[in-house]
Amino acid sequence: MKKSFYLATVLAAGIALQACNNQQSNQDSVDSAEAVNDSTLTNQQDDPAEFMVEAASGGMMEVELGKLAQANANHPRVKSFAQMMVNDHSAANTELMTLAQSKNITLPQTMGEDHQKMIDDLKNKKGVDFDKAYMNMMVDDHKDDVELFEEATTSKDVEVSAFAGKILPKLKIHLDSAQVIHDAVKQK
Repeated sequence: MKKSFYLATVLAAGIALQACNNQQSNQDSVDSAEAVNDSTLTNQQDDPAEFMVEAASGGMMEVELGKLAQANANHPRVKSFAQMMVNDHSAANTELMTLAQSKNITLPQTMGEDHQKMIDDLKNKKGVDFDKAYMNMMVDDHKDDVELFEEATTSKDVEVSAFAGKILPKLKIHLDSAQVIHDAVKQK
């Protein structure tokens, strides 16, 4: 009797552990990174970590959208802009990863659900419809990026502030370019 009770207890514990593992694997990568950072970092490190997690997710999205735009866009300026997104955001992502590692900050392995949804919204569009939707999204997204990075330039963490200050001018160029191209493709 004791043996069967013990076996049932072990089996129930295994099922419960498996359920927890499945729940964690379905969790948003951004949420997972934030949870790790919340449990391992001091309050002083928390604000830079939140910025870095958000920047990492957004940077991954920019690269993936850029690749998608190179395949689905029609307008040559949209394709050129998309290549700039892939190049610039890949470089920024690499620099961000190095900075995060030096600070023991966990970054998401994949983009967050909100960024993935932006990609999913564009996957089935092609040609002029894609151009308009992508450039509209790029204008909106880069407005948010500029705001996020401007705020990060005031971080008490000198290295995070310097990183944000270095990337911010490129983001402003991206926003200006996106607005000009958006206006050009909107009229077609």
